Amino acid sequence: MIAYIEGKLAYKDPAQAILDVNGIGYEIKISLATYGKLPAEGDKAKLYTFQHIKEDAHTLYGFLDPNERALFLHLISVSGIGPGTGIVMVSSMSVGEIRHAIINEDVRAIQSIKGVGPKTAQRVIIDLRDRLRKDELLAKAGVDTVPLARAHNTNRSEALSALVTLGFARSAAEKTLDQIQNKHGNDLSVEELIKFALKSN
Repeated sequence: MIAYIEGKLAYKDPAQAILDVNGIGYEIKISLATYGKLPAEGDKAKLYTFQHIKEDAHTLYGFLDPNERALFLHLISVSGIGPGTGIVMVSSMSVGEIRHAIINEDVRAIQSIKGVGPKTAQRVIIDLRDRLRKDELLAKAGVDTVPLARAHNTNRSEALSALVTLGFARSAAEKTLDQIQNKHGNDLSVEELIKFALKSN
């Protein structure tokens, strides 16, 4: 998994950026929030990335703010939300607004995002509210939870990508990973997640 890409900003528009790294241009899909904060073309930029692997495409998604990337990874861990919808969600509302809507169970706010219906909005809240509330409480207590939360979610995302590459249906892989994490906790490495998933099938 590519954690970040740093290079010269060769091109940008509201939907994508191209970073030139030693003569290689990386095309990266971005959110509107990231677009609004990017420097001028020709300047140096660093994007925290997520690589989505499908049979017919490898797509990079990039974020200037690691917190936005962490929220994006939370969102796409919800069944029914792919990276395309995830990037629309973080483009439609700020990180703070989305977190607030989820924690306060504001279905209407989540549902107002294009492509998110009432059932998906409810699923987002059910799946993520406790996780985000716990992060918020620990943050208020002075405990830095973001790196841990990001690591756990990144491990899951990497394991999911690997399982899909190995031939698992995405929905089946997500269900299997849910069962594994419910049983063994969220501290498993990518390798452990994959091994458990392979043994369960």
